[in-house]
Amino acid sequence: MKQVNQKKSSSFEKQKIKAKILRFCVLFCSIITLGLLAFMLGYILIKGVPHLRPSLFAWKYTSDNCSVMPALVNTIVITFLALLIACPLGIGSAIYLVEYAKKGNKFVKIVRMTTETLTGIPSIIFGLFGMLLFVGFFHWGYSILSGSFTIAIMILPTIMRTTEEALLAVPDSFREGSFGLGAGKIRTVFRIVLPSAVPGILSGVILATGRVVGETAALIYTAGTVAQIPENILGSGRTLAIHMYVLSSEGLHTNQAFSTAVVLLVLVIVINILSSSLAKKISGVGNNGK
Repeated sequence: MKQVNQKKSSSFEKQKIKAKILRFCVLFCSIITLGLLAFMLGYILIKGVPHLRPSLFAWKYTSDNCSVMPALVNTIVITFLALLIACPLGIGSAIYLVEYAKKGNKFVKIVRMTTETLTGIPSIIFGLFGMLLFVGFFHWGYSILSGSFTIAIMILPTIMRTTEEALLAVPDSFREGSFGLGAGKIRTVFRIVLPSAVPGILSGVILATGRVVGETAALIYTAGTVAQIPENILGSGRTLAIHMYVLSSEGLHTNQAFSTAVVLLVLVIVINILSSSLAKKISGVGNNGK
């Protein structure tokens, strides 16, 4: 009995040591991640905030003021149009795959494999595709519309996969309870399942939005680099990321490039805050409805 107890105590001590080592590794990785994030944010803010001036937000761009306002407006428009195109397609496709498609369906497997493949394709490939299809074949030219459709195709797999995972995370008991109360399939999906999956869906939308806001390669070949607000969506215009890239590549307006990075950072933070608050509100409405 003593030998058995000694073995148990020794194995317990080994497990405690392993747990402590694992906890230290996780804590160390977290500290490194937070440190890198803090360093990056601090570097951008220190370099960019001192050069934020009212002339930087002039409505028209000139070589003197290097205004970010046209790029900011173009970024918001392209992001809105891209999400307007990609979200219904991505969320609708995920609903079909999770709620309506039969399990083990070969078509579903092909769709999932395709979306995973599209997720790993470099953005410049999407840019070349958009240039050939939207700019050349459809004759939309270098325009906001061409850039929006190209970006929509690029973020579609992300929205689709995150929505699918969010729907799969909803317990089956929610569906069974809804069916037991006499609700139909459509009512169950849109009144019970979707509100419960909203936080996960919006997390994918936030990731997609961040990719749109920070994209350069795909938009250079489709939306163009004109530093102005176009009269309509068939006009060319640059986004904040392209604006920052052009300023830094020229080497003449490095300070304004850092200021643009600050504006871009603030825009991403604002979008995340608004999306999080929207997710809480929708989830609250869904829970009250239940």
